Amino acid sequence: MLLVWSSDLELGIPVIDSQHQRIVDYINQVIQAQQYKNKQQILEVLNELVEYTLSHFTFEESMMEEAGYPFVNAHKKVHQLFARRVSGFQQRVMAGEDVTEELLHVLKAWLVNHIKRDDKDYTGVVHTNLEATARRAKARKGGWLRKLFR
Repeated sequence: MLLVWSSDLELGIPVIDSQHQRIVDYINQVIQAQQYKNKQQILEVLNELVEYTLSHFTFEESMMEEAGYPFVNAHKKVHQLFARRVSGFQQRVMAGEDVTEELLHVLKAWLVNHIKRDDKDYTGVVHTNLEATARRAKARKGGWLRKLFR
């Protein structure tokens, strides 16, 4: 059964929501590869999923750091533990083991729970920082040239 993106998974930070949707797409590709019993495709998609997810984690963590999110280190630990767990799945798949059912269960449960709990926790701080950054950029837009022609 495919994982369906829904509004209850949205954080209201478009770039992060887009990345989360992409992760859902990768999970769905694993499901489809499983249906066709294509172990090579499962491994390829899993490798892409891991690469993309690690990149997403780095981006998300940088947003939290920039915003001054006080629990960024704890959030990083959660990301590291998940990355280690998925790496274990990769190794098992490369060894020829069929871990697809277990992998999909972990991916679906982890993603949904992580977004709804851990990620929701940082949204307020990141939203505030993004709004402040936008205000500063707008104020700079006027700059000295605008003042000159008043």
